[in-house]
Amino acid sequence: MGALTDDPALREMTFVVIDFEGTTPTRRPPQPIEVAALALTYGATGGWEQVWAYESLMKPPPFAPLTTADTHQTGITAAMLADAPSAADAMAALDAHLAQGPYLLVAHHASIEGNMIYHRQEDCPVLAATDLLDTIPLAKHLLPELENYQLDTLLRHYGVTRPLDRHRAMADVRVTADVFGCLINEADSAERLRTLRALTTVARRRAKANEPVQQDLF
Repeated sequence: MGALTDDPALREMTFVVIDFEGTTPTRRPPQPIEVAALALTYGATGGWEQVWAYESLMKPPPFAPLTTADTHQTGITAAMLADAPSAADAMAALDAHLAQGPYLLVAHHASIEGNMIYHRQEDCPVLAATDLLDTIPLAKHLLPELENYQLDTLLRHYGVTRPLDRHRAMADVRVTADVFGCLINEADSAERLRTLRALTTVARRRAKANEPVQQDLF
């Protein structure tokens, strides 16, 4: 343990690692076809503890059908989505898990997850109002020598096994959680970031639902 993981604010926080897989319709925002989330706290005895996990496939809307390229990327097939719940139902079920805070979401390239959530905010208002931590700027701050900050590069750097089902939501959540844990250990050992506030200064991404709305000028 170090200064960061001894910070009471970090100990009280629940970190929800989240990932989406989706389709990319022309001239429309990406549409989710799978979501996974893993809620973690840093335990009193040292080390990460799982609080809850959630994953669900989602049936895409007619304007954003699953493509061959989507299946090649994710392994998700049309048959797997045939009986999947709607995005509205799946996201509402995920939102119901966020009953007690405080929470921060954690994602790799968090703007992607943030946009997915923002466009479904009516179905998941608590989730949509939860800020994110992005592992990319955190890694850039702690590991300035890396050639790039793709998730696979960070997996290799930390010796985390690349899962066979990489690009399925829960597989990506679990390895992102591993990388996040490694980055927290890095910050702890080097005492580069000593508090949760310092961590969020480096890596926080405001939830789009929390951003001020620009009013029309008259």
